[in-house]
Amino acid sequence: MSSPVIAALHRYTHAESPTGDLRALAELAAMLEADATAAGFATAREPHPTGDHLLWTLPARGGATGSMLFLTHYDTVWPVGTLRHMPWTVDGDTIRGPGVYDTKSGIAALLAAAALSAAPADPTATTADPGNQAGVVALDGARPEIRVIVVADEEIGSPTATALVTAEAQRADAVLGLEPPHPGGDLKTGRRGSTRARIEVTGVEAHAALDPDAGANAIDELVDQLIRVRELRRDRPVLINTGTIAGGGRTNVVAGQAHADLGLRFADPDDERAVLAELTALQPIHPRAGVATRLLSHRPTWQPSPSGAELLTRIVAVAAGIGQRLDGRPADGAADTNTTGALGRPTIDGLAPRGGGAHARTEWVSATGITERITLLTALLTRTP
Repeated sequence: MSSPVIAALHRYTHAESPTGDLRALAELAAMLEADATAAGFATAREPHPTGDHLLWTLPARGGATGSMLFLTHYDTVWPVGTLRHMPWTVDGDTIRGPGVYDTKSGIAALLAAAALSAAPADPTATTADPGNQAGVVALDGARPEIRVIVVADEEIGSPTATALVTAEAQRADAVLGLEPPHPGGDLKTGRRGSTRARIEVTGVEAHAALDPDAGANAIDELVDQLIRVRELRRDRPVLINTGTIAGGGRTNVVAGQAHADLGLRFADPDDERAVLAELTALQPIHPRAGVATRLLSHRPTWQPSPSGAELLTRIVAVAAGIGQRLDGRPADGAADTNTTGALGRPTIDGLAPRGGGAHARTEWVSATGITERITLLTALLTRTP
């Protein structure tokens, strides 16, 4: 299989881009910016020490007003070197490789659609036309301003990107997320809230044998706090996962520090507010220990809304007009669309191509699915949803 879009995805996949690896992210960012410029975008960056966020803009056309915001990311969960044991492969319709599904194919599809939306309509072009290398018909029509944010730290909760996402969402009439869809390709209309929190404990160091009572063991205090945390769920549909624990230094020294990182998921905003309030109000059990909780990242619960349902209806209608059947429903995973949906902005996610195995060594994307999404995105860019 050979096409400019697949070739672009091949380049992006081989530019491995784990979150926080500034050199690797910079290499891919330069590649993406060049391709975005070629597709007609004006490009800019918001620099950060851990990776720059990319901002792309297409001006309004044909007298259209308003603004449409696309959200995606170019960081992955895969460290540099993953390609050695998880190589790029194409087997029929299945393309494998680190990040192909989450979500480099979504970026490739959007750039291809943007280029097609800028091209004059060709009434003789069809999906079977060998000169039509993307495999879709170029459309022509009015469109609003298109804004795109390509985030560098989405995979760890977008701690440096959330303010940018919030600011851009406030000016957008619709927000479309380029995260992977539900299995089969359906879109996402809501997401669980997701928070990463760290409980930090300070103790008092002392000789563990000669004078243990002079100390206050931070690890023991942390264990007691985690038992408390487990009770925060009570009868609420809240997920709390203790992901990492670290602390102490030597077995003959009473531990002077310890911490645990938690992952929390919420289905209801009221539960989210209650649990986070209790979590940040934890008090030490040992009188000489100290306890503090800080949020490493926070994505609020995004519940389905009337404005989101209306946007879904319009997208489904655009899809039907090009022969595609789509539906939408909430999802468990979190993304930057949590932020925009919780703000009340009309938001739909899952517009990347269909595939599977996100964050797994079985990660794959459908080549046909890429073509389908290019067709849909091109229509969305030229027939305002």
